Amino acid sequence: MPSASTKAAATHAVADSRKTPDSPAAQDASDARATSEARAIAEAAKAAEPRDTRLAPGAPGFRRLSLALFAAGVATFALLYSTQALLPAVSDAFGATASAASWTVSGATGALALCVLPLSALSERFGRRSMMTASLAVAVAVALLVPLAPNLETLILLRALQGAALAGVPASAMAFLAEEVRPRALIAAIGLFVAGNSIGGMSGRLLTGWVAQLWGWRAGLAAVGLLAVVCAVAFRFLIPPARHFTSVAQSPRTLARTVRGHLADPLLVRLYAIGALFMTVFGAVYTVIGYRLTEAPFSLPQGVVGSIFLVYLVGTVSSAAAGRLVGRMGRRGALYLAVSTTAAGLLLSLADTLPLVLAGLVLITAGFFAGHAVASSSVSRTAKTGRAQASALYQSAYYLGSSVGGTLGAVAFHAGGWGGTVAIGLVAVVGVVSVTLYGSHSARVAERRHRLAAV
Repeated sequence: MPSASTKAAATHAVADSRKTPDSPAAQDASDARATSEARAIAEAAKAAEPRDTRLAPGAPGFRRLSLALFAAGVATFALLYSTQALLPAVSDAFGATASAASWTVSGATGALALCVLPLSALSERFGRRSMMTASLAVAVAVALLVPLAPNLETLILLRALQGAALAGVPASAMAFLAEEVRPRALIAAIGLFVAGNSIGGMSGRLLTGWVAQLWGWRAGLAAVGLLAVVCAVAFRFLIPPARHFTSVAQSPRTLARTVRGHLADPLLVRLYAIGALFMTVFGAVYTVIGYRLTEAPFSLPQGVVGSIFLVYLVGTVSSAAAGRLVGRMGRRGALYLAVSTTAAGLLLSLADTLPLVLAGLVLITAGFFAGHAVASSSVSRTAKTGRAQASALYQSAYYLGSSVGGTLGAVAFHAGGWGGTVAIGLVAVVGVVSVTLYGSHSARVAERRHRLAAV
């Protein structure tokens, strides 16, 4: 804002211009000179105002930041779901049921859900950049041990440890973006991070599927570990220093007060529920789909089953387009479109022909990633304080939904086949619609009360 002295100088310049000169020509010259001086003073005052130094598209550091978090997203999802495409092979190797083998996925996502909040609190003290670097380093180290697991119990334990280590990435990444990127570019930046998640999920499953078909499931897990090493190195090389982070040492009491504040916010709670329910659908479908496609009537080999996850590319597109959807339809409109697409995909996947099943997976993936991008970016924009904790709570709900969905989906598949898994997904879809409708109703009631109070 211009200072008082600057305003005074501009006022004097205009006042001087109003002094009566000797002739009309002199009057015009005096007016022009005063106007020029006032404009120069105003431009100088504007230049002196503090500028928003956060990153935006086109800024030198924005591309590096986006690529770094894209690499972190690839590594996170490739590691987190590395056993998902291999579950039939894991079941055969250890003589385990689908529900027992599914814990190699649910254990990792469940541990992440439990650890994301405390690790986000540590990121407030030590920095988002440092937390993400340490998390990726530990997760990659564990990834090199996972292929050596001698039994199912050890494999589940290592996967849980890996999930706990990865917990430092998602919430720190969202908070880092909220601090370092301008609000108008935030949805696009988060969309790219989510796109990295989808690429990681796809490439990890694709890689493990084909390598497992040639050399066994242990070699497949080792290949994913090497991919994660490359991504972690790329992240550390590309990530720019934080320019807007302020270290805060939070006591447990302060952390609890911040969490209670977020959980008392109805909008944030609805966003957490939406994230969890969307991920319940996704976790159920992709935990079980490998079993369905390796059995009759499809009987596909492991490598081809892994290639099914190429549909994750659709998620890359839909998550990156989430910002445009919100701009055109609003947040609730975008969520309705995402959930409708997901429901249509679930119903289509009931068919016994491979092309229709693939079309159903495409719709489920597109709807899920669009809904996740809208909900997660809305959390970052809604929380005015304690953004790391707000994002951490979302991630906890999100990955808890993955863990619950994976377990329930496998149990339902064992009890009722693919139809049982689809039923779990449809229940979660109805939950998303119910939460969104309740939010719309609450917004209308609040607006009506505001109008009545104004009268």
